[in-house]
Amino acid sequence: MLTVDNISLYYGAAQALRGVSIAAEPGKVTCVLGRNGVGKTSLLRALVGQQAISSGTISFDGHDISKLKPYERARRGISFVPQGREIFPLLTVEENLKTGYAPLKRADKTIPDDVFALFPVLNTMLGRRGGDLSGGQQQQLAIGRALVMRPKLLLLDEPTEGIQPSIIKDIGRAISYLRGLGNIAIVLVEQYLDFACELGDNFAVMDRGAVKFSCDRASLDPAEISRQMAL
Repeated sequence: MLTVDNISLYYGAAQALRGVSIAAEPGKVTCVLGRNGVGKTSLLRALVGQQAISSGTISFDGHDISKLKPYERARRGISFVPQGREIFPLLTVEENLKTGYAPLKRADKTIPDDVFALFPVLNTMLGRRGGDLSGGQQQQLAIGRALVMRPKLLLLDEPTEGIQPSIIKDIGRAISYLRGLGNIAIVLVEQYLDFACELGDNFAVMDRGAVKFSCDRASLDPAEISRQMAL
């Protein structure tokens, strides 16, 4: 469904991505791993159109989307949970969720039952302002908002960062459930190796803007991935 072929990206004179190629399929989780500053977030920004690539192609559902604007990609079913969550602190939980309506047709502008099934706490806090939630609750809200968009491709940028262990487990269960639906491709950017290894089907380790190691679940060796991340 998603094919990223040899893309490069620059911030001015600085090259952030160097010939990156990855793929993501419905019903599978592609994990992108690496230390801070190696290009993982830049890759996601390229996928959603927040940063223009200088070369290579990004294809989704068989169409080249490399030059589409972010809202056009959202309308095609690409949903992004950014690092730091980026919820609206002065809006209520319900209002935050409804911001996910933006790319939807009028008939689809409802909050799916799955959001509250996966994150029941959100249903109990609909009238509370987003800024009053804990970090873990805000992360659940950010994922819930992404799911309101009925994504075909879900991009998650370090969803476990700064989150308490109990909510990390909730997020892991949610990702497993979404993968099990079989109709959503998931790209998970992570530094928490155990979390990634538990959920991933395909793995790519980045360094200095390039993919330097990749494998699938059948050939997964967590020790080797850890070694590659440490090099």
